[in-house]
Amino acid sequence: MPYRQELKYLINEADVTLMRLRLSSFMKKDEHINADGNYTVRSLYFDDYYNSAYNEKYMGALDRQKYRIRFYNYLDSFVQLERKTKWNSYIDKQTSQIKKEDVLEVINNRFSNLLNYSNDLQKIFYFECLSNVMRPRVIVDYEREPFVFDHGNVRVTFDLNVRAAIGSTDVFDQDLPTIPLLERGQAIMEVKYTEFLPNLIRNILPPQASNFIAVSKYILGCDATIYNRFSNY
Repeated sequence: MPYRQELKYLINEADVTLMRLRLSSFMKKDEHINADGNYTVRSLYFDDYYNSAYNEKYMGALDRQKYRIRFYNYLDSFVQLERKTKWNSYIDKQTSQIKKEDVLEVINNRFSNLLNYSNDLQKIFYFECLSNVMRPRVIVDYEREPFVFDHGNVRVTFDLNVRAAIGSTDVFDQDLPTIPLLERGQAIMEVKYTEFLPNLIRNILPPQASNFIAVSKYILGCDATIYNRFSNY
């Protein structure tokens, strides 16, 4: 797969409303949305003994990676293990479906089931869990409104109600209490593209938007739940 580029911005919800109107005139909604025009994303992020993913992102390291378990609309029938790797401004994301029961085993520090998969990603993750003490760190939820544009393979998303779960890393517990990660009225806009970013899209970014590239939902979630960061060691 070709590498993708990714831009992140912090904007307010008033700009989301305006940009939604502009984008809908030439972009289409992702086919996986629900009746409200969005879908809920739940991610369980992992980090190693040295908190490498946190520290490298926080320091702005150009080359880094992170692991997460992700599924949508709280439906545990299709769960993915993902490894997101960044080289300078280029992004590569590897994904592989994983069983719910195997995720629960990993959460409880039992990793042998990962070796039953034919996909290399599970085996690499197994190695990370054993040799680098990769453990669950934080759960982050949000509602995502996605737009897609075929020319340049462009995807624009708005992430609203970004929040982190507290008290547990059981990613399948829908009743986990959460705390907000953004100030009231704020949202995250992400622009991802493979080939090129058309000026038609580049020019719709509100001039008052702030570049959010140095911070991630994982960083925000860790900072908001810092008292729970070392609970699995």
